[in-house]
Amino acid sequence: MLNAEQRAFLQSQRTATLATADAAGAPHVLPVCFLAEAATVYIAIDEKPKRVAGRNLKRLRNIAENPQVALVADHYDDADWSRLGWVMVRGRAEILENGPEHTRAQQGLKARYSQYAEMALERLPVIAIRIERVTSWGDLKSTIS
Repeated sequence: MLNAEQRAFLQSQRTATLATADAAGAPHVLPVCFLAEAATVYIAIDEKPKRVAGRNLKRLRNIAENPQVALVADHYDDADWSRLGWVMVRGRAEILENGPEHTRAQQGLKARYSQYAEMALERLPVIAIRIERVTSWGDLKSTIS
């Protein structure tokens, strides 16, 4: 579970990096927009242009084959390394297609990212990472406003 400081740090970051792996363990890493709650991190599949259509995305195929994922958000300050910090969550991902949790996650993501307000996210899946382990390091307070 995220403690209050870790959750505040995550929520102060606009993007994070999601790592998935297929059944053979081949990694796939990409930046994502997200919403962090105490026990779950949500990631929308949105309408931004992609090389393949929604449900055929590599991240979704990987989660179907191997639900163990990691997500890391970090803060880097070139001028002051005492302000560096990161939070990594690891856990089991689920793909939510519909239902109350799907709707609530999308509402939270739309509130967090104004760009999502114009997108028809309701018909698209949401990735839910059920947090099993959290690791953090560095200054988690300097980026929180």
